[in-house]
Formats: sequence, structure tokens, C-alpha cells
Amino acid sequence: MLIVLCTCPDLKTAEKIATELVEKRLAACVNIIKIEKSIYRWKGKTRAEREYLLIIKTTKTRYPRLETRIKSMHPYDVPEIIGLKIEKGNNRYIEWVKRSCLA
Repeated sequence: MLIVLCTCPDLKTAEKIATELVEKRLAACVNIIKIEKSIYRWKGKTRAEREYLLIIKTTKTRYPRLETRIKSMHPYDVPEIIGLKIEKGNNRYIEWVKRSCLA
């Protein structure tokens, strides 16, 4: 199981990506969290923007297609797509994630 983090510029984009990933079985579940402010450097300038964070539950085998799909839908030139391996967790939940991501 993987947790993938991805920030989006607005709620509409976040909901569109989240829905697509779940409907295409690339993710079992996606949480959308409003970020009050992200501070980052882009093109030589420090910026501060509101964003939305997607917390995506998926599997290692679905990750390549998930990343490709996010890139194709995302408005950022370089979207944040970071996968974190889960080492421990509720076995029943992890099995549900695996079943939910079966193609």
C-alpha cells in the first residue's frame, strides 16, 4: 500500500482528480484537505498560495498509472506527486485498499 500526496490549486481541480482516480480504480480513497497556505519557491520567487492536499490511498502496482493520470489532469507544470510506502497498518484496511484498486 502507498499513500500519495498531491497538492491542487483549487477545490474543483482536487475533486475532479480525486473522483477520476477512485472511479478508474487507481485509488481506493482520496481525502481532500484545505491548506490555509503553502509557501514555496517557483521560478526564482517565493510564493504563498492556498491549496488543497489530496491524500490518496493506492497500491504499488497502480502507482505508475495513477501518476500518469494525475499529470494528464493537473494544471501545474510540475505537480507534487509523492508516494509513501506504508510499513504498518490495519490489515483489513490494507486488504480493502488492495481489493478496491483491482482493475
